[in-house]
Amino acid sequence: MLTFKQDNIPDLAFKKAIKKPIPIKCIQIDEPFMVETIEGTMKGKKGDWLMVGVNGEMYPCDQGIFDKTYNLLK
Repeated sequence: MLTFKQDNIPDLAFKKAIKKPIPIKCIQIDEPFMVETIEGTMKGKKGDWLMVGVNGEMYPCDQGIFDKTYNLLK
């Protein structure tokens, strides 16, 4: 079985891809929170985002990750 470690990107012929611009629901939460996800219960910190994915699944998103990967729609 292949094993990949976080700090060692393998020398493979990677392709490039970009996320599809699919709008989702999100709201920034101003206090610590917990949410039941398809992967188990996860914690969010004050300022993190509660996301609702394309299949209705909920999950927390760290503020820093949100800033790097999402733009709010008007």
